[in-house]
Amino acid sequence: MSKIYFYCKSCGYESPKWLGKCPSCNQWNTFVEELKPTLSKNKPNQYSNNYSKAVPIGSIKNENSQMRPTSDSELNIVLGGGIVSGSVILLAGEPGIGKSTLLLQIALRHNAKVLYISGEEAPSQIKLRADRLGINNNDCIIFNETSSSKIINHCSQTTSDKNPYSLVIVDSIQTLFSDYIESPVGSVSQIKQCCSELVQFAKKSNIAVILIGHITKEGQIAGPKILEHMVDVVVNFEGEKNHMYRLLRASKNRFGPTSKVGVYEMQETGLRPVLNPSTILINQNGSYASGTTIASTFQGQKTFLVEVQALVTRAVYGTPQRSSVGFNAKRLNMLLAVMEKKCGFKLSTKDVFLNIAGGISISDPSMDLAVIASILSSNEDLIIQSKLCLSGEVGLNGEIRPVPRIDEHIEEAKRVGFEKIIISSKNKIIKKIDGIMVIQCSKVMDVYTCISNLLNQNRNE
Repeated sequence: MSKIYFYCKSCGYESPKWLGKCPSCNQWNTFVEELKPTLSKNKPNQYSNNYSKAVPIGSIKNENSQMRPTSDSELNIVLGGGIVSGSVILLAGEPGIGKSTLLLQIALRHNAKVLYISGEEAPSQIKLRADRLGINNNDCIIFNETSSSKIINHCSQTTSDKNPYSLVIVDSIQTLFSDYIESPVGSVSQIKQCCSELVQFAKKSNIAVILIGHITKEGQIAGPKILEHMVDVVVNFEGEKNHMYRLLRASKNRFGPTSKVGVYEMQETGLRPVLNPSTILINQNGSYASGTTIASTFQGQKTFLVEVQALVTRAVYGTPQRSSVGFNAKRLNMLLAVMEKKCGFKLSTKDVFLNIAGGISISDPSMDLAVIASILSSNEDLIIQSKLCLSGEVGLNGEIRPVPRIDEHIEEAKRVGFEKIIISSKNKIIKKIDGIMVIQCSKVMDVYTCISNLLNQNRNE
């Protein structure tokens, strides 16, 4: 008989009564009411019996855990080389961001047999998307099913074939249901049960499984947070739906690093990997207005240049507004306080708007110097040179702190065509790079003075 329990959407904690604050993750208003069923005696769980046995670690062979590269170069970089056989990957992102398009491209271009399970779209809709992508592959099998037991039985029957499935894609995990519990589709219990069955199936059959998971408006994966702990790899697909660029990041990876990032461009024919993001994220016509700077940033293990735009104007509605797109709003407020207290720039009565061009979000502290320079440029109405970029972290005392791997920032700026780069005076340059002027500053005021001198020099010339 099923009983009513309350589950925390954030961490999966269960309670017999509703609680305003979760005692496990300390989040507020995360409890939802659901049924907590018991397994039926007539429907024993097919994975209740352990199929393995205890063996010494020296006798274990890892021949089956091979990393197989995909046709997507950016996905291979994020995963650390490819997809490991028997692994379970969770691809999370907002609805409409392009998760289904990305995985359908991978399924159609995969050089082995792939099962694409669609619980949200009809096969005819998937066919229309495949025609738009311009890819045709008969090894991509479409299976319109939402029952986890039927999916696993279908995959198990094909393991003995001459051409078994090498990859199973589930779109999406929120649409599946298990016959072993009696909770509604999309509930916490159903998501946990279906994910558990697919994980055990992947480990037993050595078939890789990719799950698509939608995220909520708070930015969390729909369902319990424990879902992330059940899978091997968690990959986040980020970006603004109104912009054409997307970022692919790994927040968890049991088989490789989580520091790498992939960049995609959304086109009418699908998602195109961007191998050189610096050339598309900055203005290439060479003309800039006040409030625009170029920052050399580090995302994952990839260095690229982004355009920072700022607008500083007199507060019209009394209370100054602080708004940022693609940059942390709290860090923007901190940098404004540093400029007000340590540098003497009166910005407390002005509106400040900040935007990272391209619709991407940057969290690297090396953006601080470019953000401050763009705000000063807009406030003083100074046009910064188009061939000048900046890279440095700003401390609370107004000092410019060094950033790691500064040589890669300098090399990337030179490769794109920049002539000058401003960095911290405490950064030690390991190798000398010809063709670009490196300007080292210790304080924010030094950067302002340097930019003003360069501007006066260009006017005199």
